[in-house]
Amino acid sequence: MKKIAMLLVALCALCSVRAAEEVTFTANLPMIAAVGEAVRVEFVLSAKPDDNSFVPPSFDNFDVVAGPAVSTGSSIQIINGKTTRSESYTITYVLLPRQSGNFTIGAATIAVKGRNYSTSPMAVEVRENKGSSQAQGGEAGASNQIGEDDLLLRLSLSRQTVYKGEPLRAMVKLYSRVNIAGSEGAKMPSFGGFWSQQLDVEQGPFRENYNGKVYEVYNLAEYLLYPQQSGVITIEPAEITIVAQVMVQTSRRGFHPFFDMGHEVYNVRRALHSPAVKLQVKELPAGAPASFAGAVGRYTMSQKVSSTDVAANSAVTLTLKISGSGNLSFVQAPKLNLPASFELYDVKSSEKIENSRSGSIGYRQFDYPFIARAEGEYHIEPVEFSYFDTETQRYCTLRAEPLDILVRPDTSAAQQAAPSTVGVKREDVRLLGSDIRFIMLGTPMLRSRVAPLVLSPLYFALLALLVVLAIVAYFVVRKMLRDRSNVVLVRGRRANRVAVQRFRKAAKYMQEEDRRAFYEEILRALWGYLADRFNIPVADLTKESVSEELVRRGAEAEAERIIAIISQCEEAQYSPIASAQMSDIYADGIEIVSQIESVIKR
Repeated sequence: MKKIAMLLVALCALCSVRAAEEVTFTANLPMIAAVGEAVRVEFVLSAKPDDNSFVPPSFDNFDVVAGPAVSTGSSIQIINGKTTRSESYTITYVLLPRQSGNFTIGAATIAVKGRNYSTSPMAVEVRENKGSSQAQGGEAGASNQIGEDDLLLRLSLSRQTVYKGEPLRAMVKLYSRVNIAGSEGAKMPSFGGFWSQQLDVEQGPFRENYNGKVYEVYNLAEYLLYPQQSGVITIEPAEITIVAQVMVQTSRRGFHPFFDMGHEVYNVRRALHSPAVKLQVKELPAGAPASFAGAVGRYTMSQKVSSTDVAANSAVTLTLKISGSGNLSFVQAPKLNLPASFELYDVKSSEKIENSRSGSIGYRQFDYPFIARAEGEYHIEPVEFSYFDTETQRYCTLRAEPLDILVRPDTSAAQQAAPSTVGVKREDVRLLGSDIRFIMLGTPMLRSRVAPLVLSPLYFALLALLVVLAIVAYFVVRKMLRDRSNVVLVRGRRANRVAVQRFRKAAKYMQEEDRRAFYEEILRALWGYLADRFNIPVADLTKESVSEELVRRGAEAEAERIIAIISQCEEAQYSPIASAQMSDIYADGIEIVSQIESVIKR
């Protein structure tokens, strides 16, 4: 009973800790306000607070005209028989800005079951109130409300000057001062001259001050770059089309002040391009050690040998482990110098590398298996590994301990027996006369008991069969060469097979929930299928050319559908607000390829 009671207490404590971890406390307020216009600030708590535990911020540069007003809400969800109940408490203030400028609403605090929670400080920009200037309505008025600096696309680098091989980060960010409904046609830089790896990034949004203005920032992509050449490298711009929602006040009269606020919402598309960014890549200094093979960063090296006292023809394994951070993926196996009587086999490598914002972190391990063939005492020179330290800006050389290996004679080898001479007895000699039989002398008359194959009926039949087979093989090979020379026929035949392979790879990414890789593979499958099936060059492979080719072949409905699927994949690939389901896209892609195949084969 005592153990059961302790277990129940532990479970209750665990549940209380978990409930405490699920509590959220956030603040909501607009980014932009005007002097003299009311600003609504809400503090939302996802649990029931302790009595009189809420402490509001100071609200400097603002006058509190209303609040705090407390509202509560609750919801119940039943999923697979499991009931989940949630509560929310909202504390609302109405503020009036005193002057224009950039201000920060401080953190508010509250307690839940004795544990304190606080919001993050929020920046707000207060503009001068110039009155209503939205006289122009419709889409033109909505487009005019978006300023040149209300939507920005930036490509920033963690450093502006690096050494060749030194890792750095590239971040593509979207800065917005308007409501975003979605995005289209995102195109990230190709990073020519770099070896790049994409990092996992929290998309946001985050509130940030930039050029004296407050923006909501979305992290679209982040890459880890390794320069592969020196000099000035220009990174091409990123591109994206943003769909912004703009509310325009209408000029209608007689609208109801509560049910009809006299506003209309328009979707405005803006094509954004990030400025080109230049990076100065310095060549590594001269005077590199002989053991330097391009490693850049900071590393350590350890050594381990399986045995230093072995018998001849026995295997020995030397293990080197290089750990640290930098361009670890490019670290090569150091050179091992062995005596001439040692036989070295292929070096095996293993690694555990994690990509972080500072570069690759982890280790690479190299196993050198070799066999000592001859006995004796051998001295192996220490293994050297050199790298360039970017912090000290000099080359560093790591040396392992020298090895002394004793090779003993191979006692397991089988000993060859000495040859023995068999004596001859007199009795054996006496028996020779009676054992040897008479050998017939003269010219032998030998003849074969089997008829010869040459010039026989079977011989001519086999010869005729070989001639027929040669003629058939000639025409078959000729037809195969003719078909292979027909590029259109070959690409058309393999189009469906290649698309199926890419769909299988996309299904694997879908199971791993790798959205970006899944949509990339779906696009490769669809574009590759269309290019191979209709023999469209890559330079001419556009949505218009594909649509014209399908319409010409009588597949008008299929043309519209496959173009819609491609557009949906492109939108979901880099969109911060992705609504497409991978399973639906996967099923639609397979179905449309099958429909196109059935239409063009009629």
